[in-house]
Amino acid sequence: MTQSNVRSIKLAKKEALLFKELSQLFMRLSMDEPELHGIHISRVELSRDGGICFILFYTDKGETEFHAKMSLLILYKPSLRKALSKNIASRYTPDLVFKFDEKFEKQARIDALLDKIKSEDHV
Repeated sequence: MTQSNVRSIKLAKKEALLFKELSQLFMRLSMDEPELHGIHISRVELSRDGGICFILFYTDKGETEFHAKMSLLILYKPSLRKALSKNIASRYTPDLVFKFDEKFEKQARIDALLDKIKSEDHV
């Protein structure tokens, strides 16, 4: 195994751990904060150096709904990071950056196009 493969595996493990912990923290937070209902963490990505953790969110109501709740997410960012540092044994805790995950909207558009093609084939 090469050095870069080992590094990729370690990064993937850390991303999985961060996803698990952040999902649990966010679930508890959304129970206390009703305005965060309907927004979910879909995945987590770390920068190459591990200093930044991009938290990708999804909501059924789209990107505008996510941006409407962004100020509330930013308000809770320090407490999420502090709780994360307590739950994960690591040398340092990465900075948290919130982003909208466009992957699901793209997938929905692709599915709609495939359904349209299927319906045209049956005609």
